[in-house]
Amino acid sequence: MAEVIGVRFKDAGRVYYFDPLDYKFEKGQMVILETVRGVECGTVAQENKQVAEEELVKPLKPIIRPATDRDIKQLAINAEKEKKAFEICQQKIAAHKLDMHLVEAEYTFDCSKLLFFYTAPNRVDFRELVKDLASVFRVRIELRQIGVRDEAKMLGGLGICGRPFCCKEFLADFQPVSIRMAKEQGLSLNPVKISGTCGRLMCCLKYEQAAYEHLLKHTPKVGALVETSEGKGTVVDVNLLTGILKVRLERRPDAAPLVVNRKDCKLIRDGQIRVDKSEMEALKGIE
Repeated sequence: MAEVIGVRFKDAGRVYYFDPLDYKFEKGQMVILETVRGVECGTVAQENKQVAEEELVKPLKPIIRPATDRDIKQLAINAEKEKKAFEICQQKIAAHKLDMHLVEAEYTFDCSKLLFFYTAPNRVDFRELVKDLASVFRVRIELRQIGVRDEAKMLGGLGICGRPFCCKEFLADFQPVSIRMAKEQGLSLNPVKISGTCGRLMCCLKYEQAAYEHLLKHTPKVGALVETSEGKGTVVDVNLLTGILKVRLERRPDAAPLVVNRKDCKLIRDGQIRVDKSEMEALKGIE
C-alpha cells in the first residue's frame, strides 16, 4: 500500500495521484507539483489515503509544496495573461487565414509554456503561427486540437434540461454513447432531441442505460409474438418503464390492440431492436 492524495487541475477534471510526502492535506487545499506539462497548481480532490500499489502509475511523483498566498496570487496573474494571449492568438490566426477556432489559452503555473486549444474541421498547418506566437510571448508554444465534446467541457453552458453541462460539472471522462442506446430507450431519433449543444449524442443517455438493458431482458420487444389471455398476438408498442404492452391479436387483426401488462403474457418469440441504415445515415456524425 502507498499513501497518496488525489489532485485535480480543472473543475470536473480527472483525478491524478501524487505522493503527499509528510504533509496531511484536506479536500480543497491547493498544492504545487511537477507534471508532464511542467510545474502546475492543483486542487486536492481526495485527502491522504492508502492505495494498492497495482492501482498506481509508477513512478508516483511527489508534490513540491503546499500552495502559498503568493502562489494563489500568481494564478490570478496567469489568468489575466491568458486573456491577453487568447486575443493575440485570435488576431494571429486571422492574419494567417487558418481554418481553426480558438477555444482556450492556458499558461502552466510557472509560465514556462503557453498552450492554445482549438477545434478545426481538418488538419491545420500551424507551423508559421507557432513561430509567430513564440516571437511574441518568448515561451514554449503548444497548439492542441480538441474535439467538440472537449470544447463544450472547457467553455460550459446550459443543456436542454436547463442545468449546466454534465461534462463541465462532474464528468471527469466522457463515456461511450451510441445511437442504439437512444433506440433501446424508446427515444425519438431526432438529432435535435438526442444531441447536446456540442452536436454529439447527449452524455445523459448513458445514465439510465443499465436500467433499460435490465428491463429489455424481462419485457417483450416490438414485433414479439406473445400468448395473452385473449390468445396469441404481436406486440406493436411497449412502455418499458410501466411494463404495459399493446398487442395486436391474431384472431382480431383489425381491432384495437389489446393493452396488457408484461407479467400477464407469455413470450413465444421475442422481437429485436435494430437501427436501420436510413436511421444511421440520418444521424451520421452525432455519435
